[in-house]
Amino acid sequence: MASRTEPSGCSGRGGGGAPGILPLPLLLLLAAAALIPRGGGQNLVTEDVTVVEGEVATISCRVKNSDDSVIQLLNPNRQTIYFKDFRPLKDSRFQLVNFSNSELRVSLTNVSISDEGRYFCQLYTDPPQEIYTTMTVLVPPRNLMIDIQKDIATEGEEIELNCTAMASRPATTIRWFKGNKELLGKSEVEQWSDMFTVTSQLLLTVGREDDGVPVICLVDHPAVKDLQTQRYLEVMYKPQVRVLQNYPLQGLTREGEPLELTCTAFGKPQPTEVKWLRVDDEMPQHVVVSGSNLLINNLNKTDNGTYRCEASNAVGKSSADYMLFVYDPPTTIPPPTTTTTTTTPTTITVLSMRTNTTATTEPAVHGFTQLPNSAEELDYGDLSDSRAGDEGSIRAVDHAVIGGVVAVVVFAMLCLLIILGRYFARHKGTYFTHEAKGADDAADADTAIINAEGGQNNSEEKKEYFI
Repeated sequence: MASRTEPSGCSGRGGGGAPGILPLPLLLLLAAAALIPRGGGQNLVTEDVTVVEGEVATISCRVKNSDDSVIQLLNPNRQTIYFKDFRPLKDSRFQLVNFSNSELRVSLTNVSISDEGRYFCQLYTDPPQEIYTTMTVLVPPRNLMIDIQKDIATEGEEIELNCTAMASRPATTIRWFKGNKELLGKSEVEQWSDMFTVTSQLLLTVGREDDGVPVICLVDHPAVKDLQTQRYLEVMYKPQVRVLQNYPLQGLTREGEPLELTCTAFGKPQPTEVKWLRVDDEMPQHVVVSGSNLLINNLNKTDNGTYRCEASNAVGKSSADYMLFVYDPPTTIPPPTTTTTTTTPTTITVLSMRTNTTATTEPAVHGFTQLPNSAEELDYGDLSDSRAGDEGSIRAVDHAVIGGVVAVVVFAMLCLLIILGRYFARHKGTYFTHEAKGADDAADADTAIINAEGGQNNSEEKKEYFI
């Protein structure tokens, strides 16, 4: 701590804060001190004191290399507080803590602003020595409070909050927090005599998530720790609406099945009205609406559309939509059977050409009739249930059956082509007979037939030769 020295004459003041004649015992002590031999190399040591108003301050005057010289302590008005271990000043708040040849330590209780200033330590040497210590009194802020512009705010509205820390010394620093998040405010400082009043302004746009959240005003001051005050925000907001599907719990909404929806709405204040309507169309007559619930016992294609739930309160109105698409009802398909038939290649060819249309087309058409709205249903993969999985398996079986039939037909046609090729190759050539033997020189056909060897009588003996 900083210490300062300055020359001073021997000054004495009477108790009670007014100048007067020193009492006889003090005069005797001064006279005795004058007879004490003076030594060199002595000096005084002290430290500055910082204390909070109302607490206890301790002032210490210490001597190095003491030779029993007299030590005394004076107040800012240069009145003697203690001369050695004697207290001339009639202020009972000063109490002797320790006295020796090397130290004079005094405590001051219930410190106030008027006690602030310089206190002097004097050592009666030749020449006399004197140093001073500065006492600083801190005053914590009083009446820390938050003033809010509106006790109840509306969602999206900007509100003003002011936090005031009064009569502090030195001036305080104010910080704002909303929950655990620090916010930035604007502060103004006013000084009254030696005291300071600080006011910090915070502008805050509130939302529904701020309802019930504390806004904290925190003070940073050397005289106090963790001094804060808070106000809880109260925010009004319009309803938040959701539509829940109670049945079916998951999967597709199919024709002939029921549908049950529930509308949930939360707001502040709580919604006073909840209603259902159908967007861009009339509500079907068979739809049953009971409060926040909507029920359709028997779905059909005419129920397709958007159904809206609306809720309102004093702040405003909100809504949520549910898009309904009714799918075809599921059908039951018998499991495919496998039949093994043994036929000749010719029979396979005939069956392929004449009955293939019936054999292959019927399962294919039967299988495709199971597809619910063809590819459109595939877009709702998240809504597929176990029945949709079964239909996918059936479609896979149909495709396999069709592929198998086509493969058999192609194989049969290839076999037929190979057999016909080999047959025509083997019967290709020229035929020679003996029917016209001896008729080469005939003038006309009739003569040739008559002159032919053997004539008609030898017809039984004719033979054919294949070359």
